[in-house]
Amino acid sequence: MTSFAVIGHLARTDGGFSLSDLPGSGGRMDILCRCVNTALFLSHDLRRDVDCYLILCGEPAGPKTVKFSGALVRSLSPDERSAASLIKKVIDTPCGSEFREGAQGVFIRKGGLERLIAEHVFGVLDEKGTDLRKAECLPDAFLLSDHLNFTDEEENLVRDCPRYSVGPKCLHADHTITLVHNELDRRTCGWT
Repeated sequence: MTSFAVIGHLARTDGGFSLSDLPGSGGRMDILCRCVNTALFLSHDLRRDVDCYLILCGEPAGPKTVKFSGALVRSLSPDERSAASLIKKVIDTPCGSEFREGAQGVFIRKGGLERLIAEHVFGVLDEKGTDLRKAECLPDAFLLSDHLNFTDEEENLVRDCPRYSVGPKCLHADHTITLVHNELDRRTCGWT
């Protein structure tokens, strides 16, 4: 099982955003939706062995964590609006500290990065990290940020996590996930 977690620093934590304005009213929800699609979709199939966590830190009730399970999710199409409509559906689901299913294969709970860090051993994706292709072994979970850098508090939480780079340039989060998948696929299939 591979997991990706993406911090959405401005992402709305209620359903008060428009599907027609994900960057603005959603607090850059478009970035998170692209990450969900990149993490889960293959051509004509889903990666059933992948979970994608979205850590929503924006207004008005953050943080909340949304989990997309590749093994269980239904009604997801490979476009931003489809992922956003599922987020919008589950985001106002009454929830506590444990994940609650708000749509098939999409779960929500209160809490953010601190809780997730306690549950997974993350590799942080950072252009200054160890070259992914030269790493002897890779973790099962990867953490990255949206269009904003990690805050000082987040950096403090991940200070002991290993860091990996997909290349020398700073890339969009969804593109970085594609490159991580490529490396994992190559290793799994014996393409070294």
